[in-house]
Amino acid sequence: MSSQDLAEAAVESIAGWLNALYQDLGSLSGEVGRLLEAALGGRTRVTTRDLAGLRERSTDFLVSHPDVVGAGVIFSVAWIKDTEGVLEWWVRDERNQIDKLGFDLAPEGNSFYDYEQLPWFSDAARTGQPTIAGPYVDYLGFNEYIVTCTVPCYVRGEFIGVAGCDLRVRDLEHVFIPMIRPVPGDAALVNGNEDRVILGNSGRFLVGERIKSRPEGFRMVPLPVPHLNLGLLRGTQS
Repeated sequence: MSSQDLAEAAVESIAGWLNALYQDLGSLSGEVGRLLEAALGGRTRVTTRDLAGLRERSTDFLVSHPDVVGAGVIFSVAWIKDTEGVLEWWVRDERNQIDKLGFDLAPEGNSFYDYEQLPWFSDAARTGQPTIAGPYVDYLGFNEYIVTCTVPCYVRGEFIGVAGCDLRVRDLEHVFIPMIRPVPGDAALVNGNEDRVILGNSGRFLVGERIKSRPEGFRMVPLPVPHLNLGLLRGTQS
């Protein structure tokens, strides 16, 4: 196979994995929407009592996606009654146990988590499309590089929040590096929304590194994953 063929094969493999993940996130979002629409009845805002079924759905998502370390639903404050926000977010620890992750959602708190301003939430709310954020260091959870993937959730046609998941970069490396390794020369998976390296097949490109301009002798091959603006940066001389 030529170097171009090898690069195209890597792009197709990575895109296939990600498209399957986002398809499942879309299914989770649809389940959440149907659950809450049934629970709301004639009301216009969600209460914490309405969220009883979300633990099971988040846990099922984690069980069926062993590379995912966190998953759940995060709500728009405008849709939640009598509270300052709700994160139904469940995480898998090193012992493979699943527990709910707590956050400080009080604006006056020392560690206030203003999640509605973060790209994985605000971009989904603004565009109505799937999003990807990172890699960034998750200081509130795993204290290492993660990527957050989200899709918007709707009830009666109105945005209520996002369904999503967290993936550690070191886990993504186990999945994607075997796909990228056959590509001759240096290559890296890049989040074009933030111009950041997610992972690479060598030490040429480091996790989290900003790629402000394309290096000489490299080209960016877009991944066919709708709305995410991901690409494989690879050398053209190999």
